[in-house]
Amino acid sequence: MKKIDKIIFTILFSLSACVSFAQGISIPVKEDGSVSRLRSDISALCASRYAGRRSGTQAMAHVSEWIASRFASLGLIQAGADGWFQSFVLSDGGIGRNVIAKLEGTSGKYIVLAAHYDALGNSGGVLYPGANSNASGVAAMFEIARLLQGGNEPTGSYDGIIFVALDAHFYSYMGAAAFVDALPSGKVRLVAVLDTIGASSTPVDVSRPRYLMALGGEKYKSSFKRCASIARMEIYYEYYRSESFTEMFHKRIGDQSVFVKGGFPTLVFTSGVTMDTNKPSDLPSTIDYNALRYRCLFLSRWLNLTLRLTR
Repeated sequence: MKKIDKIIFTILFSLSACVSFAQGISIPVKEDGSVSRLRSDISALCASRYAGRRSGTQAMAHVSEWIASRFASLGLIQAGADGWFQSFVLSDGGIGRNVIAKLEGTSGKYIVLAAHYDALGNSGGVLYPGANSNASGVAAMFEIARLLQGGNEPTGSYDGIIFVALDAHFYSYMGAAAFVDALPSGKVRLVAVLDTIGASSTPVDVSRPRYLMALGGEKYKSSFKRCASIARMEIYYEYYRSESFTEMFHKRIGDQSVFVKGGFPTLVFTSGVTMDTNKPSDLPSTIDYNALRYRCLFLSRWLNLTLRLTR
C-alpha cells in the first residue's frame, strides 16, 4: 500500500503543475433512473455494515453475496466455479471470492468486463469507504449490463460477455490472478477493466469534465470516436498525457497488469486518481454521477458494437 500511495502522491503532485483541480465543474446532475441506480449501488457498497470491504472479512463475504444478488436481478447467468463465486486463498490465509456472471453469445468467445470490489477496510476505527476506488467501477458494471440487455437482440455471430467483480486488489491483485488462471484457453478476445471511474475532480482538460481515459485503447479509436460522440464523451489514450504513467497504470500496476502479463488484449478505463483516492474521504458524495452516467452509456454502446466484431 505504501508503494501505491507514493505513486498516487507523485501523480497528484505532477497534476498540480499541469491541470487545475476541478471540484464542482460538471453539469448539474439529472436525477434519472441511471443516476439513481448508480447512486444506490455505490451507497450500498460503501455502507458501514460492510466495514470498508476488506478482503477476507465476514463483511466482505456479505458484499459478495450482495453483488451476486445484483447480477441475478439483472438476468445474468452464474459463471463461477461455485455458482456465482470463485474462491481462493489470500496471502494471509483468509478466503477471497470473485463474483462472476455472464451473458452468452453465439461465437463461443467472450469479452471480459472486470472491476475490483474490495477496498481498504477499517483501520483504527477509521472507515475507508472506497466510493470511487472502486465502488464506482462495480456500479458501472451493473449499469452497463443493464444497458446491454436493453437494445435489440444481436443477430449472427457475436461474442458473449463475462462480468467479474474481482476481490483482493489490495492483496497484490490475487483475485485477478485466480481468475486468469481459470480462464479457458483461447476463449477470451478482449479484457476491459473499470478502475476508479466515477470522479471528475482531476480532469485531463479542465474544460471537459465529461471525459474518460482508455489506456491500451489506441486500436479502437475509430469505434471509440463513434460511440463517444453519441454520449458526448472526450476520450484520452494516455494517463494524463504521460507515456510513463500510461505504461505504469496499463502494464505494471492494477488488476489490468495481471491480464496483460497473461497475454490478453487489455484496456483499462479510468477517470484518474483524486485527492480522495485511498483515503477516508473517498465517499459517495465525491462521485460525479452525471459524468458516470455518460461513461456507462459510452461503454455500453462501445461494448455492444465490439461484441459483434467477432474475428
